[in-house]
Amino acid sequence: MILTLAFWIHMAATVVWIGGLFFQAAILPAAAGKILSISQQAALMESIRRRFNPLAALSLALLVATGLVQMTANVNYNGLLTIDNTWGLSIVAKHVAIGFMVLVGIVQTWWLQPSLTRAVFLQSVSPTDEHSLQSLLKRNQLLTRVNFSVALLVLLLTSVARTA
Repeated sequence: MILTLAFWIHMAATVVWIGGLFFQAAILPAAAGKILSISQQAALMESIRRRFNPLAALSLALLVATGLVQMTANVNYNGLLTIDNTWGLSIVAKHVAIGFMVLVGIVQTWWLQPSLTRAVFLQSVSPTDEHSLQSLLKRNQLLTRVNFSVALLVLLLTSVARTA
């Protein structure tokens, strides 16, 4: 029963995290770009990220907890960071990819997002050239696309592990 619950929570957390990345990478920029100014797009992205970040952090915590339960229950598990079969290799590669995703998220949350917030504020106080705001927004969108692409790699590595 615990393993079934761990699988279910793991899949739900995956859907929330990767689904949120997909929405931010593929749907939102295209839709917002057609109807909003650059400053409005940046303000919208900031608002969405503030709502998404806690959900992503909760998803990550649930993924770690439930992943450990699943990993240790797997017959292929021979110890932490043990790479003696295809399953072990794919699990280690998956965790490296997730670590990269977390680093990209940290860059967005602690460096890029505060810069976007300042730029949106400065734009609202004294409208100036929107070039720097547009540049920050594009950088944020690029990192979101990168994270989504790596998330797809994580899903592939999961599939490899499940079939090993």
